[in-house]
Amino acid sequence: MPYATADDGVKLYFEETGSGKLVVFVHEFAGSHQSWEHQMRHFGRRYRCVAFAARGYPPSDVPESPSAYSQVRAADDIATVIEHIGQSKAHVVGLSMGGFATLHLGFRHPEKAHSLCIGGCGYGAEIDQRERFRGEADAIAAAIQAVGMEGFAARYAFGPTRVQFQNKDPRGFAEFRKLLAENSALGSANTQLGVQKERPSLYALVEEMRRLTLPTLLITGDEDWPCLLPGILMKQNIPAAALSVIPNSGHAINIEEPDEYNRIVGDFLALVDSGRWPVRDPRSQSKSITGMKS
Repeated sequence: MPYATADDGVKLYFEETGSGKLVVFVHEFAGSHQSWEHQMRHFGRRYRCVAFAARGYPPSDVPESPSAYSQVRAADDIATVIEHIGQSKAHVVGLSMGGFATLHLGFRHPEKAHSLCIGGCGYGAEIDQRERFRGEADAIAAAIQAVGMEGFAARYAFGPTRVQFQNKDPRGFAEFRKLLAENSALGSANTQLGVQKERPSLYALVEEMRRLTLPTLLITGDEDWPCLLPGILMKQNIPAAALSVIPNSGHAINIEEPDEYNRIVGDFLALVDSGRWPVRDPRSQSKSITGMKS
């Protein structure tokens, strides 16, 4: 099986298909590299597509200590995969935990990306929700360790931003829940403790956002409540960012609404590749509502 090796020796499993410019897909906490199958089939017709399993998600290595997991390592692991593939840079597409990692790749390794597609990014980002989110990360890790992944998936899959998927597509939702239950308990618990719990708030990263010049697509479901205001924050502060909101949709938009998701992301990649993705016109930043000063 193909693996890329991070600088701390952790092996990262990946799958690839297609040819052309490189697109790397970065999965969410409740997913795996398999979560991108709709996108691998669709975009593999025109791009070289790679989906990799984050550390802690077999067949990638599962380090035993939470200290081997962090937001910094998650971003650096994307760069490791791009380097291993032998490309200088890639379009990077992430969801949720993978969306955070994609954003941080833009901060840490902008030279590795043609563009960033940041989906469902915002959980725990709001300042007044920080301690609650950190407490929930501890509770999730403890629940996984207590009841295992099967018992955990039976509860977590039915969260308030995932029932939309269940209502629309029971068969697809059942597959999502099954794959979640197959993830590593140790890896999932350590990911909560090392990555999710400890990542910085988006509201503390505004200056980094303002310096980020890469073409950026922010995409979220309109019922993915924890991501709506953070999405606006990123739109306001990343100079080349656009915000797309999928109606009547929850968190796992790439599998909940794969056709619409693929259309939006495909249009974004095409504009970037043609050199037509815009940087915000500074005239749109006026404090005046109409542009007419009193």
